[in-house]
Amino acid sequence: MTPETMTPTTKTEEQPARLSLVSTDYRTISYVTGPLVFVENVHDVSYNEMVAIRMPDGARRSGQVLEVSGDTAVIQVFEGTQGIDVDATEVRFLEEVARISVSLDLLGRVLNGTGDPIDGGAPIIPEARLDITGSPINPYMREKPADFIETGISAIDGLNTLVRGQKLPIFSGSGLPANELAAQIIRQSRVKSGEEFAVVFGAMGLTHREAAYFISQFESTGALERVVFFLNLADDPTVERLLTPRCALTVAEYLAFEKDLQVLVVLSDMTNYCEALREVSTAREEVPGRRGYPGYMYTDLASIYERAGRIKNRKGSVTQLPILSMPDDDITHPIPDLTGYITEGQIVLSRQLHRRAVFPPIDVLPCLSRLMNLGIGEGKTRDDHRAVANQLYAAYAQGRDLRKLVAIVGEEALSDTDRSYLRFADEFEKRIVGQGDEGRTIEETLSIGWELMAGLPKAELKRVREFVDTYHPSASTDAEDAI
Repeated sequence: MTPETMTPTTKTEEQPARLSLVSTDYRTISYVTGPLVFVENVHDVSYNEMVAIRMPDGARRSGQVLEVSGDTAVIQVFEGTQGIDVDATEVRFLEEVARISVSLDLLGRVLNGTGDPIDGGAPIIPEARLDITGSPINPYMREKPADFIETGISAIDGLNTLVRGQKLPIFSGSGLPANELAAQIIRQSRVKSGEEFAVVFGAMGLTHREAAYFISQFESTGALERVVFFLNLADDPTVERLLTPRCALTVAEYLAFEKDLQVLVVLSDMTNYCEALREVSTAREEVPGRRGYPGYMYTDLASIYERAGRIKNRKGSVTQLPILSMPDDDITHPIPDLTGYITEGQIVLSRQLHRRAVFPPIDVLPCLSRLMNLGIGEGKTRDDHRAVANQLYAAYAQGRDLRKLVAIVGEEALSDTDRSYLRFADEFEKRIVGQGDEGRTIEETLSIGWELMAGLPKAELKRVREFVDTYHPSASTDAEDAI
């Protein structure tokens, strides 16, 4: 390395007389590891500052400052570090953080992981350029999540309702149809009439086949018109996945809090995001935490999930539906474990139901929506919603327990009431859970629930006692059969 490369070279670019700008190009890269570049002898460099990298052949790449220690800066390169010449590559610090251009014109567009259009459409004229890091919502200004987002999925709408401003993750597993479920929710989801609704979909680490599936689904159903699609493919730079959810959420916050839209953000797959986080942490030679993931992964995930919510005196809302794959179907794995601490419930997919061709294979018993009561009831869904959900859950849980008993003593040893619970569990999985590709309104979901409960003795319907005379299918013909 020559003495010339050990010191920054200063260049003055041509600018208007009163706006002369002096920028500094550094040729002091000390070494490269994984997606990271280490630059020495830097001055006045800030954390998260954007970087322009110029290769000897004139090619350009972009990066971001991860860490500054003394006069050494650690830069993560979005396009990868392959081909970087330590001696001849120039690094320029741009004195700004990562930003994304936002506009209503983003609706219906397909963008890469950093927010650049890749659908061949017209250039987007931005209304503003916003910092993708965002800022946390002031707790004093937070509005309590409320109202109902209808996904068209009975197991979610009926028993684990998604509420505006909530963050409700979907826990999937390798080979389970999480992508198909995500596409169905994006196609079908809606809010009450008269309100504008949009979906921001941040896809991380998708294969080309999966990307083609989503695009064809959205285009064929017309859903793309209300979707902003951020697409990071599996062969795209790993580091780009760290930006994708933040770009998606920045656009969602703009649409919700500046344009008054109700916005649903679907992030898939957060496991790919965490793997990228681990890769960068390993390249930085940080002390690993559980299973090699960085110790700050909880904080990092919280900086994403906590951007959901509502703000006082603003009409819009940001609701999150992150999807993650549990390695080895282990719900205690660090990724679902930490996600469960931060979010307000979970939707769990079942491999057993999937093997029985039930779609969507949602295992209702471990599912939970902690904010469900804030979004349901008279004036929002229906006055019997909470009671029906409780009764369906209790009856299904009893039916599942009886299946284990039948495996030991046989069905002949059961009473007539127990057999009715067994039939109920089977019908529940076929009709409520296994609805297929069709979308349902909440009214249809609750009506099917009452039809299933008609197969149980009325004396067993203790949780819906006050609504039996109104909604039970036999109410008009069997009024004398009181509880």
